[in-house]
Amino acid sequence: MSRIRSVATTAATATTSATTSVVSTVNRRAFLAATGAVSLSAGIGYALGPGAGSGKAAPAQAAAAPVPMSRRAPSAPLAPYRSGTTLATVSAPRGTDGYRRLGDGPAWDRVVRTDLAPAKPGRESRRTPLAAFVQFTDLHLVDVQHPLRYEYLRAQTASAWRPQEALSVAGAVSLVEQVNGLRGAPATGAPLHFVMTTGDNTDNNSRNELDWFLKVMSGGRITPNSGDPRRYEGVQDSGLKLYWQPDAALRDADKNAGFPHLHGFLDAAIREVNSPGLNLPWYSTVGNHDGLPGGCYAPGDSYFSEFAVGGKKLMSLDEARGAALWKNVKKGNDPKGAVFKEVMKSESRRMRSVTPDEGRAPFTPAEYVKAHLDPAHAGRGPVGHGYTQENLADRTQYYSFRITDDVVGISLDTTDPGGHYEGSLGTAQLRWLERKLIEVERSGDASYVIVFSHHTSKSMRNLRTDPHHPRESRHGGDEVAALLGRHRSVLAWVNGHSHKNAITPHHTEHGSFWEVSTASHIDFPQLARVIELVDNHDGTLSLFTTLIESAAPHRTDFADLSQTGLAALYRELAFNAPGAKPTLGGDPEDRNTELVLRKG
Repeated sequence: MSRIRSVATTAATATTSATTSVVSTVNRRAFLAATGAVSLSAGIGYALGPGAGSGKAAPAQAAAAPVPMSRRAPSAPLAPYRSGTTLATVSAPRGTDGYRRLGDGPAWDRVVRTDLAPAKPGRESRRTPLAAFVQFTDLHLVDVQHPLRYEYLRAQTASAWRPQEALSVAGAVSLVEQVNGLRGAPATGAPLHFVMTTGDNTDNNSRNELDWFLKVMSGGRITPNSGDPRRYEGVQDSGLKLYWQPDAALRDADKNAGFPHLHGFLDAAIREVNSPGLNLPWYSTVGNHDGLPGGCYAPGDSYFSEFAVGGKKLMSLDEARGAALWKNVKKGNDPKGAVFKEVMKSESRRMRSVTPDEGRAPFTPAEYVKAHLDPAHAGRGPVGHGYTQENLADRTQYYSFRITDDVVGISLDTTDPGGHYEGSLGTAQLRWLERKLIEVERSGDASYVIVFSHHTSKSMRNLRTDPHHPRESRHGGDEVAALLGRHRSVLAWVNGHSHKNAITPHHTEHGSFWEVSTASHIDFPQLARVIELVDNHDGTLSLFTTLIESAAPHRTDFADLSQTGLAALYRELAFNAPGAKPTLGGDPEDRNTELVLRKG
C-alpha cells in the first residue's frame, strides 16, 4: 500500500520546523533523532476501513474546514504544564459525612511505572514526542425520560439510576471546553492530534441521544429533553421517595441523605445547552450502550422499538421482582429480553402515561455510521470520524487511521451483536486486526500501533455466537491480548467500559504493551485522559497518561442553574450519589503516569 502522509505540524521550534519540512522520507527519522525534533500529524487526514488489510483501498477522508481563530486552541511554547489537569488540582469533598460539598483538592502526582522496561536517567532531556491525543469514554449522554430505562432497579444497582444523570449533556460540554482550553499535551507541550471516544457515547441506543452526542463533539445547540417539549416527565417528578425529587418538598430517600431542595432544577435540566464543539479532530468507537437496547438486549426487536417511542413508562417495581430481573441482566443469559418483556406486560397497568416521541427510537449500526458521516456533524473532521462508506457497505464498525507518520490507530468493535453487555470479537474482525498489524509492520509507513476498543480485556468474556453469523466463532480478551502481544509494534490498548481507571502491563515473549482503561464521565470522578507517546532515544519509549476533569468549577452554587453551574453540580451530585463506588478513580499508578516500554 502506498504511503499515506497526513498534514504535519511541528513540535519543535520554527527553525527546526522549516528544516524538517524538506527532509526526505528515507532519512526522516534519523534526522529527527539527531536534531531532537519531531513532526506531528494534525490527525485530520485518513481513516483506513475494514478492507485495508485485505488489499482493498479505503477512501481517504477529506480535511475539515479551517477553524475560526476564536475557536482555536491558545498558542503556547512547547513545554510541560499542569494547569487544567489533575496534576494541578482535583475535586475533593469537604466534611466527613452526609451530603458533602466539593472544592479544590490536592493534585495527583505522576507515577513512573517500570513494569515493562527500566526508566533510564537523562531521558527527560533526550525525548521527542511522537503522538498525543485525548481519550473520552463512557459519556453516557442519557435521555432520562426514556421509557426503556430501568430506574426502578435502583435498589439492586446504583447504575440503574443516578441523581446526576439529567445533567449529562451539560457535563459533557464542559469536558469539551476543558479540552479546548488545554495548551497541548501536558507532559511535553506537543500539539494534541485528536480526541477518541471509546464507546458508550449514548445510554439508551436512542436517536435523540446520538444527535446530542454528535452535537456535543462537533458543536451545536442541544435541548436535552424528549416527550413533552414543555416539561420533564421522568422519575424525578414522580413523587416517589425512591428518587431525588429536586423541585418538591417531599422528604425522599436522597434528601434524607442530605441532597438539596433545588427549585427550578428540572426546568434547567431540559433547557437548551450550547456546545462549541471540539477544536480538534475526533474519532469514535462503539460501545454496548450505543448498539443494544438497555446496553444488553439484542437489537432489531420490534418490541423494544415500539416501547421506546411509546407513551408508557414503568417507574417503580416490587423489590423481589426487581432483584430477579437484575439477576437475569447480570447473567446475560436472556439476550432477547424475555424476562424483561414479561415484567413489562405484567406491570402495564401500573405504568405512567408519558408523551410518545419518535426521537427515542433505537438506531441501527448502519444509522450510527451514517450519522457520523453526516456533514452536519463534521466538526473539525475527519469526515465520518473514522467511519467510511466502506463500513456502510461491509456492515462493520471497525477501522484503522493514521495518527502520525510514525503511529497508526486501530478502532475495534467489541460489542456483542446478539445482546450482552460484555464483549468479544468475531473471527472476521480478529483476522482483519491481525492482517492490519502485519501490514503496518511490513509497510514501513509506521513503527507503532495504538488499539482502541470499548471493552477491556477482562470484560471480553462473552463468546456466544453472533446470530447473524452462526458459523463464526467469537474471541475473548485473552485471545485478543495474546494477538496484540505477538506484534512488537503494539504499544497500547486504550479502552473504557469498566468506569474505572486501571493500567495493566501485558508482557509476552514476543512483545509487550500497556492496557490503559479510563474512568467514565457519568460516575464520579468524571475523568478523561490525555495520552502522549515519546521516544526516549535510549532504547525505550514512554507513554504519558494525564487525567483531566471538566472545565466546571469544583465549588458549586445551588442558586446557579446556568449551563456552567449545572456542569459543576453534575460532578458534585455524582460524588454524593448513593451507592457510588469510591474506587473508580483507581490507585496512583492508574492515574497520572509515565509508562516505560522497550522499543521493538
